[in-house]
Amino acid sequence: MRVTGGVLTQPLPPPADLRPAPEAPGPVLAPDASPVRSQPEQQPRQRPMVSTGGIMLVGSSGGHLAQLVALKPWWALRARHWVTFRTPDAESLLNEERVTWAHYPTTRNVPNLLRNAVLAVHTLLRQRPDAIVSTGAGVALPFFILGRLFGIPTVYIEVFDRIDSRTLTARLCRPFTTTLLVQWEEQQGLYPHATVVGTLL
Repeated sequence: MRVTGGVLTQPLPPPADLRPAPEAPGPVLAPDASPVRSQPEQQPRQRPMVSTGGIMLVGSSGGHLAQLVALKPWWALRARHWVTFRTPDAESLLNEERVTWAHYPTTRNVPNLLRNAVLAVHTLLRQRPDAIVSTGAGVALPFFILGRLFGIPTVYIEVFDRIDSRTLTARLCRPFTTTLLVQWEEQQGLYPHATVVGTLL
């Protein structure tokens, strides 16, 4: 499995060395020759930022993740990166997938919201996805906000088990959503501008 806890599968570029460069040594005199100045040791170059493109699938573990996994006929032939919680079902479903583990729980948890916001910045800048797709829940919000700021299209799919009311995550993500999809015609009454795609499970 090529996954790591709470970080990307590829390391972030190392931070620039902020220490002052050592002073170059004085001239070295060779016998019967002009003074020769020794060359200062070169600093290693930073690794350039990697741009992978593809799609980023963001969702909490459990039913949210299961609905994203059900889209396999669509994402199977595309470059992809997942963001979810490190739980047994997620590790099983995403075996051999490229995953960033998010912080949880997210329900009414401001510290983890902030941690996931920082994680979103690093992950989006590192992966540079062509689109972000999510079924919720709370982990989606920072990725949608930052995705909108970075000009990345966002696709939100409302979960199939909420027919008579809108989910909190859908309401929060709506201003930052490029395309809103629903799974039931009844849900379209809650989201007039949404597109019905049918049930995923």
